[in-house]
Parts: sequence; structure tokens; C-alpha cells
Amino acid sequence: MYPQELTAPMIRELTASGFEELKTATAAETVLTNTKGSMLLVVNSVCGCAAGSARPGVLSSLTGNKKPEKLVTVFAGVDKESVDVARQHMMPYPPSSPAIALFVDGKLVHMVERHHIEGRTAEIISTHLKQVYEEFC
Repeated sequence: MYPQELTAPMIRELTASGFEELKTATAAETVLTNTKGSMLLVVNSVCGCAAGSARPGVLSSLTGNKKPEKLVTVFAGVDKESVDVARQHMMPYPPSSPAIALFVDGKLVHMVERHHIEGRTAEIISTHLKQVYEEFC
């Protein structure tokens, strides 16, 4: 588990922009099972690709015409139970952090795994997500 003083700014980067932090297994299960419409889930991480590409790319993607109705996040290495629940809902994809998942009516419709994030710029991730939102949101 990472210390809160390390992860708090990384969490705030998303929550300050409207993401709901899912801290417990119950919260994650409730939201992932019961949310109607489009929902973006970000599996946050302390790694460099989360800081340099994933979080900035996700935040930039939300400036487009279409975007998910609900925004949620879990933090790998911090919120073990909620991350485990989120990963169950992202099956058959293997555990990945960071990761970005789009759900519509509780069904996973698009997944961006770590290997899609590493080596890509925030702009590339943002552009990709905007295209995904156009299709599904």
C-alpha cells in the first residue's frame, strides 16, 4: 500500500475534475452494477505513465462534445478491495494499472490497458478516448 501523502495529489487530480473515488468493494460493486448510461472508470496508479499520459489524457478527453455521464476511479496499490471488484467487471482483460474502461449500462464496451498507455502521449490517449465517446456516449 502506498502512503496517502504520496497518492493524495494523484487522486485529487481526478476527483477535482468530477471523478468519484470508489474506496470500498461495496461502493465499487454498487456503482459498477447499477449505473445506467455511460461511465468511465480509471484505475489510477503511481507509475510514470499514469502521471504523464493516462491522467492528463483522460482529463483532456473530457473537453470534447461527447463524454461519459459518470466518472469513477479506483487506485491500484491503495484501494485493494475496490480495485479487485473493478477488475472483475473488466474481465476478460487481465489486471492492468493504469487502465481506462468505458461501461454502458453496466457492460464493458471499451478497454484501454497499460500497454496501450505506455509510450503514448496524453494527446494520443485523449484523441482515442474522444473517438470512443463519439461511438458509445
